[in-house]
Amino acid sequence: MQWDVLIRNGMLFDGDGAAPRLADVAIRGREFAAIGPNLDAAQAAEVIDAEGQWVMPGLFDAHTHLDLEVELDPRLPEVVRHGTTTVVVSNCSLGLAFGRQNRNGEEPIVDCFARVENMPKHVLEKAASKVDWQDPKGYLDHLATLPLGPNIVPMIPHSMLRAEVMGLKASVSRFPTGEELAKMESILDTAMQDGYAGFSTDALPFHYLANDPHRRSKIPSQWGSFAELRRLTNVVRAHGRVWQATPPKDNPLQVLRNFSLTCSRLWGRTLKVTAVAAMDIATNASLAKLAMFLTRVLNSKFMGGHFRFQALAAPFRVWWDGPINPLSEEIAELRELNEPDLEDRAARQKLLNDPAFQARFRKMWLTGRSGFNLANLLRLLKREQYAFSRRIDEISVDGGPVPPMWKGETLAALHARILNWQTSNQGARSTEEADHFARVPKAVDEVDFMLHLYREYDTALRTVTLTANRDPALTEKLLFDPQVLPGFNDSGAHLTNMAFYDGNLRGLQMAQRHGVEKVAWHVRRLTRDPAEFFGVHGGRIAVGMPADVIVIDPEALRRHDSEANTHLVWREQLAHQQMVNRSDGVVSASFIAGRAVWRDQQYTPRLGREKLGRVLLGNGREATASALPMAQAA
Repeated sequence: MQWDVLIRNGMLFDGDGAAPRLADVAIRGREFAAIGPNLDAAQAAEVIDAEGQWVMPGLFDAHTHLDLEVELDPRLPEVVRHGTTTVVVSNCSLGLAFGRQNRNGEEPIVDCFARVENMPKHVLEKAASKVDWQDPKGYLDHLATLPLGPNIVPMIPHSMLRAEVMGLKASVSRFPTGEELAKMESILDTAMQDGYAGFSTDALPFHYLANDPHRRSKIPSQWGSFAELRRLTNVVRAHGRVWQATPPKDNPLQVLRNFSLTCSRLWGRTLKVTAVAAMDIATNASLAKLAMFLTRVLNSKFMGGHFRFQALAAPFRVWWDGPINPLSEEIAELRELNEPDLEDRAARQKLLNDPAFQARFRKMWLTGRSGFNLANLLRLLKREQYAFSRRIDEISVDGGPVPPMWKGETLAALHARILNWQTSNQGARSTEEADHFARVPKAVDEVDFMLHLYREYDTALRTVTLTANRDPALTEKLLFDPQVLPGFNDSGAHLTNMAFYDGNLRGLQMAQRHGVEKVAWHVRRLTRDPAEFFGVHGGRIAVGMPADVIVIDPEALRRHDSEANTHLVWREQLAHQQMVNRSDGVVSASFIAGRAVWRDQQYTPRLGREKLGRVLLGNGREATASALPMAQAA
């Protein structure tokens, strides 16, 4: 027999964007060996009948924070069950390329990740305890030894680079010296020679450290000047790699200056840039339009850029653990409640009971809600600075130590029922609910109602808001724009606050409504296009290419309801809960390196036992566990 696996009778989307065709796909070892109609089944050790199903390259997730999870569970099971076979890690300036970096009592991994990614410190410490390398080459060697599920594409993270050269304390208090900046350039250049696919930075104004004495300091990448950014991205430019960035969203001129680094007209050579994110923010309807306008200007023939905002193929629905949420760091008063550790309820209670804090919270909550003023005008025009709307009719209860009938109810409706019960003693739906009502202060307005909820339930109260991508038509328009990169699934981050593991499938579902030609075009955007953008080998079904391939049931995809299949589950490997999506029935099979990892709606025994996924490098090669630098190996 000349083939290990033959996938027969499927509708083949090969990743090139061409119209699909009926074809068989044969796999030998880790590669595609033959493609065509009516291949001889007798020549295959295993035959899979894909009649009526779609066969396509494994999908690419361009924006994840799976760096820590891969240390605790290299299978990355929530990734592969959705047909994703390649993930980019070390986004937003955070990652593990430099090891643990514990010096002088500093813990950069815990300090940087805990609040930015809303991860409990005990989970971070569990992952950090496994770190035994010291430099970027050692990290590649380490990844190459893991029994990976999906392929991993690592980048060099700016915050960790600064901490490595300057020390964490100095990295969040000053600019580097000339000698320090030169050392950063040298380290980054060596990493690019070793094959790292890119360099990630962060400029979002609400990413803070989590340990004393730095809880009110932004992460190191935020302290880099434009001159520092220009010199480091020049290294990336020289190697033809990718700069992944987040914008300083509150400073439009700085956004334009930073992203102009993509332009060959200004800097002599194009720099590939991907940025988070093109979304339709509910509180500011102008941002999506501005993002697309900026993209077209930068990519124009006159500017010569290669710039891609990332777009999310889903409503941006986020869950709150009491006052804890990625968006809350944007607002100073909510940020105060985020500064203590997640387990430190006493510190939050002290704040919530402080009259001075209550006054600050009230002023923040009501800003722009009434009167004739600029804040109210911006609110009415949907041009607010904050992404969180502070409207209790847009916040719903999702769980916690509360009566079950509250689930799905908006806080506005709940508040109104409580006020009615207080005046009439009627309307409580159960004795349990009456007990909860009785603990609410009399005639409480919505501000004090929010403060009461935070005091009474703390992080145990689960609420949910829909912050962006409320309009399906506009979400599709952003996702399907040719100058946008599908991504920003943020898989592996914000363990209990969001879940977009099925973001790629949602995008295919959107394309499916427009016909198979649109599906073929979008398959390319989820496979070949990102592979080429990041300079890695894969993303196509062709003889000699890596056999990363998935089989999708189109009818199950059509019926898939992601919102109804979002769950909070316990992950034993993380020793913590995690928000996940479940798309069972949609992906019939996932193969990585020619081996099945997901079949018949379950993981195969080889997932986690065999080394399947590759460490993909931006020079089109793979990392191997060897002391020989990739530059010499080449």
